[in-house]
Amino acid sequence: MAKVRLYVDQSLGEGQSVSLTREQAHYLFGVMRLAEGESILLFDGLSGEFEARIDAAGKRGGSLTCVRQTRALQLPPDLWLMFAPIKKARTDFIVEKAAEMGAARICPVQTEFTNAERIRRDRLQAHAVEAAEQCGGTYVPEVTDLARLDRILADWPAERRLMFCDEALVGAQEALTTGDAAVAGPWAILIGPEGGFSNSERQRLHAMPQATTVSLGPRILRADTAAVAAMTLWQTTLGDW
Repeated sequence: MAKVRLYVDQSLGEGQSVSLTREQAHYLFGVMRLAEGESILLFDGLSGEFEARIDAAGKRGGSLTCVRQTRALQLPPDLWLMFAPIKKARTDFIVEKAAEMGAARICPVQTEFTNAERIRRDRLQAHAVEAAEQCGGTYVPEVTDLARLDRILADWPAERRLMFCDEALVGAQEALTTGDAAVAGPWAILIGPEGGFSNSERQRLHAMPQATTVSLGPRILRADTAAVAAMTLWQTTLGDW
């Protein structure tokens, strides 16, 4: 069985020919040292996973042919992870773990206390792709542009529940339960910045009928740790784990 997995931005199917970009060719033939006749696994985020044969290998490109489907598309739950960007490496970590743990969409948000004023969406999207390649996923979550939290909440869809992780409730017995699944519909998780939420943000979130406020335990967690803890809590309680 092929061990190298690669995401490609084109539709896949049995017998489909796939052309490689220069970067993909460098990775397969320069870094991984693969050769013509060998097989790799491809996925496009829409059609599942396919075993593909290398037909041509060059320094600037190459071509493959999809031989057979090895896995059907496995969609994650309709779950958004919303988080305030932090330092570069830790933001990368949040995106990678969200993709591995089954977020359908990853949404950087600008809160009143968010330190980062911009992100490189294309770079974060590349991290989501790499995470899906490495963890065996057949779906790649979309990373959205940075958006202000107050504007997102102003247009919040009525049918989407919101798991609000409030650091002010540290140590409180506010937990997500299976009873929260009684109201059907999609979900989102909201993680705050290193400085926490402002009083006005907290009041607005507590007042939302779609919001379920939770504590993430007896200790205040770093933002990147909180993202993993919140994803674990939701997935084990209401998700597909």
